[in-house]
Amino acid sequence: MNKYELAVVVSANVEDEVRNATIEQVKDLITRFGGTITDAGTVEKKKLAYDIQHMSEGFYNFIKFEADATCPAEVENRIRIMENVIRFLIVKDGE
Repeated sequence: MNKYELAVVVSANVEDEVRNATIEQVKDLITRFGGTITDAGTVEKKKLAYDIQHMSEGFYNFIKFEADATCPAEVENRIRIMENVIRFLIVKDGE
């Protein structure tokens, strides 16, 4: 099992319930493809470095998880088509 960290930026233009549901969908994707979430992280509203889709702020969430090497690609494919996610990145955790 490898350790990974997923950074997800959710649109600031959505309601709290929609944002929370989006993060829960991402967590469900990780567990569906064999991952184990080790740190669910916290949600923080921050200013983006540059405007994305005419938005200057977004909600950042960092999720740490352990999974096989095939899990990140499957999760990325599903997150890519989620409407409320404006950016995401999965990196292998070097700890």
